[in-house]
Amino acid sequence: MAFCKACGQDIGNANFCPKCGASQSGAAAPAPVIAAPSAEGLAENVAGLLSYVLGWLTGIIFLLIDKRPFVRFHAAQSIVVFGGLTVLRIALALVGGLSGMVSFGLFGLIGLLGFVLWILLMVKAYQHEMFRLPIAADVADSIAGKQL
Repeated sequence: MAFCKACGQDIGNANFCPKCGASQSGAAAPAPVIAAPSAEGLAENVAGLLSYVLGWLTGIIFLLIDKRPFVRFHAAQSIVVFGGLTVLRIALALVGGLSGMVSFGLFGLIGLLGFVLWILLMVKAYQHEMFRLPIAADVADSIAGKQL
């Protein structure tokens, strides 16, 4: 087995490493350069995760301060998803006095749905995946200002 001189990846008989692209002929190539954080100071995946942390509030903050398409999409999706769930909760709270237990059950169901979506979306953003919720992603695209 042959291994890359730069990163240690198994390369077989290849002349270039499939992982880092280093040439395997001649002298050893320098170690691959690790990408520095962007001008915003945060890695894209971390900024995407943080846009979900406080729901629509951090979504608004990251939509205003970050210009990277990945982060803007996740910030906009956070606004749409958690803003929509907040509006539903407020509507149920207003109607709750009229229907009692039915709205209490729906309120709990919306809370559970919100919690599951919150965890799922943060994990997917941290994994640098463009995870798109069916309806919210289309609205988020229009808010973010660019089709992704």
